[in-house]
Amino acid sequence: MAEKKVGVIVILSSPSGAGKTTLVKKISSRNDFKISISHTTRKPRINEKNGKDYFFINIKDFKDLIKKKKFLEYAVVFNNYYGSLKETVISKLKNGENIIFDIDWQGTQQIKNKKLKYKIITIFILPPSKKELFNRLLKRDQKDKKIASVRMKQFKNDVMHWKDYDFTVINDKIELCYNKILNFIKKQKNSKTKIKYNKKNINNHVKYLIN
Repeated sequence: MAEKKVGVIVILSSPSGAGKTTLVKKISSRNDFKISISHTTRKPRINEKNGKDYFFINIKDFKDLIKKKKFLEYAVVFNNYYGSLKETVISKLKNGENIIFDIDWQGTQQIKNKKLKYKIITIFILPPSKKELFNRLLKRDQKDKKIASVRMKQFKNDVMHWKDYDFTVINDKIELCYNKILNFIKKQKNSKTKIKYNKKNINNHVKYLIN
């Protein structure tokens, strides 16, 4: 009898506004990946739907889930809680479903530290420039400069975590970035060792971003 196939975990992280959510949706819509829908205490943005983009809950309910150790990972990002339910994720992986996460570096570290028996592929997304990132944040948050400025202050700290990931890519053109990520996932899924890539170019780009 053939051994039952289990799923893999793919994690996309980035500084706020670099495009990871768009890429996660793009990957899941065309390939055999299901998005891990996080619980969050933040308010929905325009066009976001409960149960599709996030499970929007209040802070009391979120903290109750923490106490009950229901989360595979959770983090506080810009004063809002985000977390992925352990039972839901593990159940899907056992059934052979590949799960893709849209989470930050804090959540990524927690999942890696769990030492799960499932393969984990981690990918970090960088913006082409700080100016472009700021413009994306303004567009997303309805031209609220205050919100965008707060997120930009966190930028340098977030960017420096790129070295903790299996692969880092610059999101200059969405289709090109998508294809690079997809190609890496396909290679890494079938490899028993870590796939190497040109980190020198990424390191130079990070220096450009933080200076």
